Amino acid sequence: MDKGNQSVVSEFVLLGLCHSWNMQVLLLMIFLMLYLTIMLGNTVIVILVIIDLHLHSPMYFLLANLSLVDMLLSSIITPKTITDFLREMKTISFGGCMCQILFVHLCGGSEMVLLVVMAYDRYLAICKPLHYSTSISLQKCIGLVVASWTIGFVHAMSQMVMIIQLPFCGPREINSFFCDVPLVIKLACMDSYTLGILMNADTGVITMTCFILLLISYMCILLTVSQSSKTGASKALSTCTAHIMVVVLFFGPCIFIYVWPLSITWMDKFLAMFFSVLTPILNPSIYTLRNKEIKWAMKRFRSYHIDFKGNF
Repeated sequence: MDKGNQSVVSEFVLLGLCHSWNMQVLLLMIFLMLYLTIMLGNTVIVILVIIDLHLHSPMYFLLANLSLVDMLLSSIITPKTITDFLREMKTISFGGCMCQILFVHLCGGSEMVLLVVMAYDRYLAICKPLHYSTSISLQKCIGLVVASWTIGFVHAMSQMVMIIQLPFCGPREINSFFCDVPLVIKLACMDSYTLGILMNADTGVITMTCFILLLISYMCILLTVSQSSKTGASKALSTCTAHIMVVVLFFGPCIFIYVWPLSITWMDKFLAMFFSVLTPILNPSIYTLRNKEIKWAMKRFRSYHIDFKGNF
């Protein structure tokens, strides 16, 4: 497809979440507070994992990477959404729209695989404890994180290769607050029904594959936990419950948007908001509130900070 077809539509119009000015001001304040909390909460987790020697283990290395992905995913969408609440005409350039699609699917695909890696780590720790130290190490975790980003990149590029070639020459209104594949495809000046199904299937494959792998991992963990001692079972179950909550909160909206055959506009908007804003803020909350090591690390950090200030 030549560049002439792409240049006919130089920008898209985002219809946003609502049309009421008062509601937009309220949403602006809510999104701003949520975004600042996302960045602060996830940054704290990353810093604690880096500076606290007690957290230098595969599990917390993966948790820090999850926090980084959450910060990136939220930053792709939320700042633009916040500034759009102040504008009557919410526009995004063609290049900006393509970048949103690319990086949303890059981070989304990477996070899905990363959650599978985290489940694999907990499976080894709980079901194969004697082989844990030999089966997984920090070096292997780095390789698995690189693999998650690679899979996310391949997935994102598979979306971009198809959508960047579509002819956009007519309608340019996107009924959402950010660019996403199903909505942008509908604006192409061609019959895009089959292509839309194929591209949703591409996202659906990685989503459902990761989700099934996660279900299998946690089923094995729960079966092992049920046969363990009460103390060990309680600790393992607490850890797994936090992971399962994150999985359900992350994969639920993705499955509904990309796998569920029906499209309900208000529901899609809500789930997209949940996926891009609420999940990244719930991840640090779930992990920190239910994880004793993180709590102790925060106490050690505060004690060190107080002692450091006292010496000066």
